[in-house]
Amino acid sequence: MKVVADATIFIYISYMTSKLKDSHHKAWHTFISAHAATIDRINQRLIEAELLPLDWYDALLTLDKAPGKRLRMSDLARLVVLSRSGLTRFIDRLEKEGLIGRESCENDRRGTFAVLTQQGKRELQKTWPVYSEAIVEHFARYLSDSEAEILAEALTRVLYEGRDPNQVTLTGFKSS
Repeated sequence: MKVVADATIFIYISYMTSKLKDSHHKAWHTFISAHAATIDRINQRLIEAELLPLDWYDALLTLDKAPGKRLRMSDLARLVVLSRSGLTRFIDRLEKEGLIGRESCENDRRGTFAVLTQQGKRELQKTWPVYSEAIVEHFARYLSDSEAEILAEALTRVLYEGRDPNQVTLTGFKSS
């Protein structure tokens, strides 16, 4: 029985590893490591400047880009990049600071919108100069313009799973 188990494990491991090329594995590992390190460095820079933490900035920016500067809570939870867990408590903190408000959905009594406030917009604007400097310091300066374009193109394909980014809505992909 042990031989069968060992053979099964070997075949499974061989199957799993044969699908992932070494170059792709290296790219993946480097990507997630660089992402984590860069996010930490940028967030630290914002905290040292006594500005919005990066996860707060991300949520406010997501609202700022949304139509009417507001999103249903469920859409905001799906669209924020950096802080998806504990979103209700997270939104409570942003609301307590006056950076967002909540509005009831007119057509759905159970639904709630998170809405960017004027104070939230001011904090975004106040944070941007330091944030953009940190992006340059910890990311952009390591890429040529052509490398940045290639990286953006490749990551766009990954983000949209090869679909046309113009076919994406706030609630997901448009029907084909």
